[in-house]
Amino acid sequence: MPVPVVTHKITEDRQSLLIQKPTSGLSFASPIRVPGDKSISHRALMLGALATGETQIQGLLLGEDPRSTAECFRALGAEISELNTELVRVRGIGLGQLLEPNDILNAGNSGTTMRLMLGILASHPGRFFTVTGDSSLRSRPMSRVVKPLQQMGATIWGRKGNSLAPLAIQGQQLKPIIYNSPIASAQVKSCILLAGLLTEGETTVTEPALSRDHSERMLKAFGAEVIVDPESNSATIVGPAKLQGQSVIVPGDISSAAFWLVAGAIVPDSELLIENVGVNPTRTGILAALGMMGADIGLENQRIVAGEPVADLRVRHSKLKACQIGGEMIPRLIDEIPILAVAAVFAEGTTVIRDAAELRVKESDRIAVMANQLNRMGAKVTELPDGLEITGGTPLTGTDVDSHTDHRIAMSLAIAALNADGTTTVNGAEAAAISYPDFTTTLQQICGQT
Repeated sequence: MPVPVVTHKITEDRQSLLIQKPTSGLSFASPIRVPGDKSISHRALMLGALATGETQIQGLLLGEDPRSTAECFRALGAEISELNTELVRVRGIGLGQLLEPNDILNAGNSGTTMRLMLGILASHPGRFFTVTGDSSLRSRPMSRVVKPLQQMGATIWGRKGNSLAPLAIQGQQLKPIIYNSPIASAQVKSCILLAGLLTEGETTVTEPALSRDHSERMLKAFGAEVIVDPESNSATIVGPAKLQGQSVIVPGDISSAAFWLVAGAIVPDSELLIENVGVNPTRTGILAALGMMGADIGLENQRIVAGEPVADLRVRHSKLKACQIGGEMIPRLIDEIPILAVAAVFAEGTTVIRDAAELRVKESDRIAVMANQLNRMGAKVTELPDGLEITGGTPLTGTDVDSHTDHRIAMSLAIAALNADGTTTVNGAEAAAISYPDFTTTLQQICGQT
C-alpha cells in the first residue's frame, strides 16, 4: 500500500503536509470530483447580484476567494444565501442599484474579486466605495484596470499612483471606449465589460491573444448584448444592459484537475479519472501542453452544461518528453504553469516556458518561487525573466519546501513530492484552501489513505 500522506498542524493557522513517495500507483475507487471552477463561481455571484430576480447556482466553489466575492456583494445590497455546493440563491439588487456600503469592502486574497468589482463600482454614479485586500493583494498591480477605467471617466484613488490597494472609488457615469489591452488578461477584459453594463453605447476590449471567455458567455446568458470577434480577439458589450437572474451550473475547475492530471502522469502505474471538468477551449492549454509532452490523457463523456463544454478526464502514467511552451498558449494555461513545471521536471529533455512574466505578479512571484523550491528538491530549474527552463530527468529528494502562502505553489509542490525519494514537508499547505479546500483529503485518498 502507498505510504499515507500526513497533515501536521504547526500552529493554529499554519499547516504542513508530510509526503512520501507511494509504493504503488495512484488510483481512486470512484472518479475524482474537483471543486467548481473559480472563475465561473466569481462571475455567477457577481452577475446574480447585479441582475433582477433570483439566480440559482449549483456546484459553486467553496474556497476563500468566492467567499470574499459573496461578502462584498452582500455589503453592496444583494441577498446571497449560505454558500454550499448544492444550491446558492442570489437575490439581485438590479443594475445601477448597488448600495453604498457602511464599511470598506475586503477582497481578501482574490485578485478576480477586486479587479472585476472595480469596473462595477466605478460605473455606479453617486456612490463612494473603498476596497482593500490582504497583504498579498495589496501588493499586486491594479493599474492595469484602473487606467482603462480612468479613460472611461472613472474617479479612483490609491497608493503608488493609484496602482495599489486600498483603493477609493467615486462612482461616475462612464463613457464607452475602445481599449487595446497590452496584455491578454480575462480580469482586465472582464473589468471593462462590466463597467460597460451601465455605459451608453459600445465598449470594446481587444487583446493580443484570446484570454478565457467566461465573462462573455455568462453576460450573454444573463441577457446582455455581447459581440465577440475571434479574429481580432475582441469583445464588445452594448450598454446600458438588462440582466435577468439565471440558473448556473458550475463545472469542475480544470486548474484544480491539473494537479491530478500531472500526478497520474508522473507516478508509475497510476490511473485516475477526474469527473465533470470544464473544458472551455480558452482554458485547455494545460491539456495541449501535457499532450505535447506525451501524457496519456483522454476526454470522455463530452457534453455542454449550462453553455460550458464539460468532459471527464482519464489520465494514465506515461513517459513524458520536454517541449517548448509560449506565445498564444500562455493565456490558456497561465494558472497551471506551476504544476506544468512539475511535469517538466519528470520529462526527458529541456522544457522552456516563455512569455509568462505575468506569473511574477500573482499571489507570489511564481517563477522565482517554483524555481527555488523545485531546486531545493534536486531539480534543475533556471529562472528566466518571463518563464522557466527545466532540465528533466534528475531524481528528486524530499526536503522542506514552502508555499509562500500561494495555493497553486502549495499543491504543485505536494504533487512533486509524490515522486521524490524520502519525506517532503510542504510548509504553508493551508494556502490550498484558497481554491481547493479538500485537496489534502483527495491526496490522501488517491494514495490509499482512507
